[in-house]
Amino acid sequence: MSVSNQRPLNVGLVGGSSGFITKAHQRAIFMDGTRRVVAGALSSNPVRSMEAASNWPYSIRGYESFDAMVVGELALQAGDGVDYVVVLTPDHTHFEPAKRFLEAGIPVFCEKPLTNNVGDSEALQAIVNERKIPFSVAHTYLGHWTSRLARFIVRSGLLGDIHWSDVSYLQSHAATRSTKPGFKEGRLPVNPESVKNGNCGLGIGTHALMQLRYVTGLEVERLSAHLENFVATGVPEEYRQDDHFTAYCQMDNGSRALVRASQIAIGHKNDLQIEVNGERGSVRWSQEESDKLVVNLIDQPERVYWRGGIHANDGFLKDLPQDLMDESTVPWGHSEGFHDAFARLHRCFEVDVRSYQAGNYAGTDGSKYATVEDGVIGLRFIEKAVESNKSGNAWVNL
Repeated sequence: MSVSNQRPLNVGLVGGSSGFITKAHQRAIFMDGTRRVVAGALSSNPVRSMEAASNWPYSIRGYESFDAMVVGELALQAGDGVDYVVVLTPDHTHFEPAKRFLEAGIPVFCEKPLTNNVGDSEALQAIVNERKIPFSVAHTYLGHWTSRLARFIVRSGLLGDIHWSDVSYLQSHAATRSTKPGFKEGRLPVNPESVKNGNCGLGIGTHALMQLRYVTGLEVERLSAHLENFVATGVPEEYRQDDHFTAYCQMDNGSRALVRASQIAIGHKNDLQIEVNGERGSVRWSQEESDKLVVNLIDQPERVYWRGGIHANDGFLKDLPQDLMDESTVPWGHSEGFHDAFARLHRCFEVDVRSYQAGNYAGTDGSKYATVEDGVIGLRFIEKAVESNKSGNAWVNL
């Protein structure tokens, strides 16, 4: 995965004049010294966009809109314009900038959810497939080294056939905010479509689904879902959004899975967890202890693997892929975290962008970052969960 002796890739930002997730992407882009932010249309307000660019810590090219950015960057000489863009606009506004840059032949790294509906997501998928252009959806937690180790263990058959998976993403902020003045008004969606398309399920349930699919390689065939609201008493029915999401799933190998998401789970912060149970053993992982992976095998002592602490004579983990073992990390005993996971995704995306520029990009297999196909599947999952919920939790085929 070496990119030494090559010029740094030029990255543009669409949206992201402020906010936690913007800073996470900025750190990830700069972490390896092989990528740099050079341009941005940082706000939908032209004045604020130019102000944000002028206040950047160093000089970047500022644009009043993403349309102006496409035109301006394409007019530059080869090697000077952006090599890929990161779409950081509000969730329901990802489609237009992503489409515009893809049509201009510029790879896109898009925040999740991919779009606000299945139709728009499929439109982006069609462009990506037709043009054979790199596209990533920012499912952060796939970037943890231990997520990749869990994937290897499960997909290599070391646990035998998979019987049951339980994946959840639990938060508490809806419960804690519900006691504060103005909470009811603050819960009214800016975009009414967000009520129709789900809230908690769309926002964090799609992370849980992605972790399930990434680790196991299994797909949901049908589901029965409950979308519930517990803390918005007094909010008009048409504006209520789910703050608790549960989907019982049948997977394509005949196994079952539970996908849960909650924003009323007091005591939980950003608690994404997955447990996969197979015929010979199980794995457990939590992103709040992201350096650790727990493996239990029948009639054997519990194994706890720490990132970087795997030995060749382990006896259970054999034939680990070299690219996994070579993945750049801080030394064992120094904790990795959220920003490192983001950087790993950008690092892998960079490899594909460089391959695309060299004319030999043949697509991605989804092992390094979430793809446009993953984004479409996530939207379909939520759409079917909403349908199931409205039909009395009936089983719905995907």
